[in-house]
Amino acid sequence: MTVRQLLATLVLISTLAACTDNGSEMTPQTQAQQDAQLPAAPLPAGFTSQTATVNGVRLHYVIGGQGEPLVLLHGWPETWYEWHRVMPALAQRYTVIAPDLRGIGESDKTRLPNGFDKKTLAADLRGLTQQLGYPRINLIGHDIGLMVAYSYAAEYPGAVRKLVLLDAPIPGVEPYWTGLLQDPRSWHFGFYAADGESATRTIGTDIRQYITDFIQKFAANKNAFTADELNEIARVYSQPGALQSSFDWYRAVYSLDIAQNRLYAQQKLTMPVLALGGEFSGPYVLPMVQSLATDVRGGIIANSGHWIVQEQPQAFLDRVLPFLAE
Repeated sequence: MTVRQLLATLVLISTLAACTDNGSEMTPQTQAQQDAQLPAAPLPAGFTSQTATVNGVRLHYVIGGQGEPLVLLHGWPETWYEWHRVMPALAQRYTVIAPDLRGIGESDKTRLPNGFDKKTLAADLRGLTQQLGYPRINLIGHDIGLMVAYSYAAEYPGAVRKLVLLDAPIPGVEPYWTGLLQDPRSWHFGFYAADGESATRTIGTDIRQYITDFIQKFAANKNAFTADELNEIARVYSQPGALQSSFDWYRAVYSLDIAQNRLYAQQKLTMPVLALGGEFSGPYVLPMVQSLATDVRGGIIANSGHWIVQEQPQAFLDRVLPFLAE
């Protein structure tokens, strides 16, 4: 080896050591960091991505179609993209609006002490629909989105033409709420609500694996989610602050939502309501909603767990479209 070659080798070794010491680009990325850099999921044909500032926050939403407004509210751990399979069919008859709830996706993730209770999230939605020029809407909510949809209907009953509630409890409504918390599968309510920072640290740097396992536990069809759908969930929830911000939805369940829902329950909803639960997840949904509203129909979606739109998209459409058309 020549002197020049020796010097070059020593320089290379020193450079590599410095990179390692300084935590620079030579440090391997975590799975979450890799997932956060994935490209965003594509929009369904005929839809556009928009933002609006309402109720003090910037909300992202996807909109398309024509006809009466139909708003779709996602759950955890999802975004507007939860609905992408059924949006084209719905858009043939309705103007479909699918927002990212405050705290996730492309919507603001600003953490406020009391900013994630469902009454506040409903006020976000009310501001959006008014800004878009829709004083009265059709509304569908799943999971956390169901809780927001119920709050919206209770707060603004004259602003809801028809309401669809999919596979989730309404906190504080008994005996269903207590019964659900006694189900071992519902451990996550307390885990997420107690301390979002601790939950985030416990989940660690592979958010994709945690969420994939979570989805599997609540699914009847274990292969219902496509690779693209899992990629989009991993991308969104791996963004800095996203996971912890989404846990604030659960923290608000105990701090505000339970008491608020018990007040709402004193006055039954009067608009037509369709209440659906997965066969292996939500048989309680129909009787729960019947205790809160006067004009209710529904039942179960056969061969489905919690993720109705992914597990049984055609069955979802077969139940929802006729109801909305009545």
